[in-house]
Amino acid sequence: MLRRRLPRAIGESMEMAYSLAAWRRLEAAWRKHRPDLLYERHNLFLMAGPWLKRKTGIPYLLEVNAPLAYERGRHGGLFFRHKAERIEHAVWRAADMVLPVTARLAEFVRLAGVPDERIEVIPNGVDRRRFAPGVDGTALRRRLGIDDKVVLGFVGFIRAWHGLVRVADAMAHLSDLRDLHLLVAGDGPARRELEDRARALGLADRVTVMGVVPHDQMPEVIAAFDVALQPCSVAYASPLKLFEYMAMGKAVVAPALENIREVARHGEDAWLFDPVERGGLEKAIAELATNPALRQRLGEGASRTVDKRGYTWDANAERVERLALALLGRQTREMADQ
Repeated sequence: MLRRRLPRAIGESMEMAYSLAAWRRLEAAWRKHRPDLLYERHNLFLMAGPWLKRKTGIPYLLEVNAPLAYERGRHGGLFFRHKAERIEHAVWRAADMVLPVTARLAEFVRLAGVPDERIEVIPNGVDRRRFAPGVDGTALRRRLGIDDKVVLGFVGFIRAWHGLVRVADAMAHLSDLRDLHLLVAGDGPARRELEDRARALGLADRVTVMGVVPHDQMPEVIAAFDVALQPCSVAYASPLKLFEYMAMGKAVVAPALENIREVARHGEDAWLFDPVERGGLEKAIAELATNPALRQRLGEGASRTVDKRGYTWDANAERVERLALALLGRQTREMADQ
């Protein structure tokens, strides 16, 4: 991509300039359709939403999935880091309601100057019509030659911080559990590292990386798992895979981080391990790999939790609708009082 070949300063300047193009399109859409409100997913350097809010007074809801200035500054690098932070915080403060996906992420929003009454945590969710315990993964296991294995599964983009190399290391240490097999549905920059480590550990025939799998086939893939893995997570994320695993009724292994504990409870609907304990992930894998009854109990609990706590896109839409109606009602009352 051309963007990756450009100096950071030029690339980020282009991102800022894109706000002008986005603003023209957004204003044209507003003039044509006259919507009641604006719902936007936050992106770094994007100011079109606040500009429309300032011009029209339209109620403005902003979904925030990550503190992007912090994240890119830490992982990808930012030339205009302080400017990115100032713009990001200004966008958050301009919204009538900011919708971070975790309570930990809400702390970032709060520190940017957004008051509590304008923050509503809405975690990610799942399509309950597609991700359900009744999906059968037997045929896929048979095609892959792992129908007699205890399958450890992971779905998603493969980056170093997802910790899949740690899973390979754990499998090597659990040398007496020869029937463990790691199945990964996804691709990414850390795929080569995972496959190289598996070969070095003598696990090449016990690790299968499927590459990119269309999302409509993901339920069948997750159905093939015995243990669903979330080996690592950034502290503010709301991992989509976690909700999909739980909705499918899978026994989930995940780190006991604050954002994960917002969703799952150890021993009830997931098996959470201490991320700083030496061998913590290994112990969790061994516990579930050798205990089918525990896997079943956790999986059933996970599926119930999705329904009980409303971790679905339909439930999220209802939450957003209630917030939108409240904003519209407040706007109507304010206009009547003028």
